[in-house]
Amino acid sequence: MALNFCNNNSLSAITAIPASVSGGGLNLISTQTASSSSSLSFTTGIDSTYKEYVFKFINIHPANDNFLFQFNFSTDSGSNYNVTKTTTFFNAYHGEGGSAGILQYKANSDLAQSTSYQIISGPVGNGNDECVSGTLNLFNPSSTTFVKHFIGSFATYNEGDTTDNVYVAGYGNTTSAINAVDFKMSSGNIDSGVIKLYGVS
Repeated sequence: MALNFCNNNSLSAITAIPASVSGGGLNLISTQTASSSSSLSFTTGIDSTYKEYVFKFINIHPANDNFLFQFNFSTDSGSNYNVTKTTTFFNAYHGEGGSAGILQYKANSDLAQSTSYQIISGPVGNGNDECVSGTLNLFNPSSTTFVKHFIGSFATYNEGDTTDNVYVAGYGNTTSAINAVDFKMSSGNIDSGVIKLYGVS
């Protein structure tokens, strides 16, 4: 077996990654694009193939002003989105004019053994340039032993001309496999935006 060395800050003579080395990459499973959509639901592709799934949210733009982006889980392939969850929620925001800077825990945005949708943004404006983007990680959703942990971070162009950085985490308190996830605004449609689902290898 030949040894390969770094020469002058570049790799030399490497032609392939050994099969035993994990790629650790994101594998695109599906993409959904909103167009005046009441919700975007992922009802396939979440299974035992991967131990971690990642949702990427790109410029989610609401039809109505000053409402919240949110999600819920399903254990029956999307017939019902009502998994019991316990969560935490905190955010930091700052105004365009340099005012209103704050870091806070928001007790009215968390859940305690609730089947309600979990909020994952600040109040999103519906101006032409306003939207929310971010990432949500879901861990081992097909486990029938453990609860289903998730963690996410989101950046919102708030309806009050502020940037709102939201951090949310928690668990779906079920030992049933989670196999679908639904995303929607707290009121009104998702006017536009893209959600991508990846599996982590």
